[in-house]
Amino acid sequence: MKRFRLTPEPYPSESQEQAGLVRWAQLRRYTLPELDMLVSIPNGSKRDVQTGVKLVREGLRKGFPDLALFVKRGDYGALFIELKRRTGGRVSPEQKDWIERLNAQGYRATVCFGASEAIKAIERYLNNDFSG
Repeated sequence: MKRFRLTPEPYPSESQEQAGLVRWAQLRRYTLPELDMLVSIPNGSKRDVQTGVKLVREGLRKGFPDLALFVKRGDYGALFIELKRRTGGRVSPEQKDWIERLNAQGYRATVCFGASEAIKAIERYLNNDFSG
């Protein structure tokens, strides 16, 4: 028997955070057309073994960031975001490795906890503010 919570989760799931971020980007792309270059990389979805094997053969890589903004700013070729839920999110060793490797290759790569943190990272990136 499935158990139901009487109260909702106190924080959105990672999926809900990402959907909210993408919705924000869709609404803002009319004033910030660069946001149309924001794409999701569906790496972390649950799938059956056969599909997983097929996707790995096709180039799926464990730990690759969730989102990419393919816009050049400053010395950076693109912004990559590993998005976690606001609380309780954990960065895996593979995710840390990808962030380090992407930064070493001239990209801006970061981990954001929640959609609001990711929105700030995107806005800073688009404004050439690389202090954060």
